[in-house]
Amino acid sequence: MIRFALRCAAGHEFEGWFRSGEGFEAQQKAGEVACPECGDSGVEKALMAPSIGKARPPVSPAQIRAALVELRRQVETNCDYVGERFAEEARRIHYGEVDPHGIYGEATPEESRELVDEGIEIGRIPWISPTDA
Repeated sequence: MIRFALRCAAGHEFEGWFRSGEGFEAQQKAGEVACPECGDSGVEKALMAPSIGKARPPVSPAQIRAALVELRRQVETNCDYVGERFAEEARRIHYGEVDPHGIYGEATPEESRELVDEGIEIGRIPWISPTDA
């Protein structure tokens, strides 16, 4: 179904629902579309604002926290913790010295900049405690 904004020759505006654009055209040519206010069948499509989806409900702090806890769980489950050797290990993977695999650990801001300057892709994630304690 498609909704069109319509206008009669007298300037009355109204909406109409049709199976398709072609369905509207066929009904219009047959004189089957009429203004509900004055009955005029000289109806044309009117300018219509685009249909924009409904806004998503706001994300709560609890939902954000839950997502970050799940992200941490996934990283800890699927990647190797290398601690303060993160920059060194990232280079070894990047330069093919070891097989590629997921790692996580700590790097100083300077080490992070150096890795990026070398073309090594890294990312920082907020590392929150999995419990509220």
